[in-house]
Amino acid sequence: MTQIQAQPQTYTTQELSEISQEFETAEATEIIQWAVDRFAPHLSLTASMTDAVLIDLATQIHPAIEVVFIDTGYHFPETLETLEIVRRHYGLNMKIMTVKPHDEKLWVVDPRNCCSAVKVGQLDRALDGKLAWMSGLRRAESELRAANPIVLHDLRGLVKVNPIANWTNEQVASYIQEHNVPYNPLLDQGYLSIGCQPCTQPVAPGVEDIRSGRWAGQDKTECGLHGHG
Repeated sequence: MTQIQAQPQTYTTQELSEISQEFETAEATEIIQWAVDRFAPHLSLTASMTDAVLIDLATQIHPAIEVVFIDTGYHFPETLETLEIVRRHYGLNMKIMTVKPHDEKLWVVDPRNCCSAVKVGQLDRALDGKLAWMSGLRRAESELRAANPIVLHDLRGLVKVNPIANWTNEQVASYIQEHNVPYNPLLDQGYLSIGCQPCTQPVAPGVEDIRSGRWAGQDKTECGLHGHG
């Protein structure tokens, strides 16, 4: 396992911008290694359980990395099944943030703030005391994500690392196949970006925006976890 530094490093916004540019030609494992060396054990990885590509990459570098999953109470059964498969497959150090049950159908009565209530608040709790976190966000997922840097400060002031930000959809699919990575079976049914069940639909054939099945019919394209509303 990688030797952890006793004093995690801090960075200015300009320094992170320069590092992010350097990482444009780096392997994802190099980026993960950088994050682990500088921030672990104050480092988490968030997972939506669409696939386990980032988990597969990260656990090669740091098997004990904390993996955060937010159980909103609205997930597809397939997503929860994938969670258990991935957890067992990698022997994960898992942190599941569970939203307290409530009677209201928030995605109906308050769709704009539903994600803030059941997702963003839970992520804030999960990242309390952390210095950095990693996500599987990719530019190819949507136009809104196309300009995301590989390394940046998030809205909390933490360092956010997107090790596979510049991976194409084809790269992800190839990696899953070549490395036998577990993935959500809903992908095979046209659900190319998987969130909560009430707000996720299959993506129409030929549509390039793989997140077009999220919040269909609304002017909403992001849940807020990545700094977009």
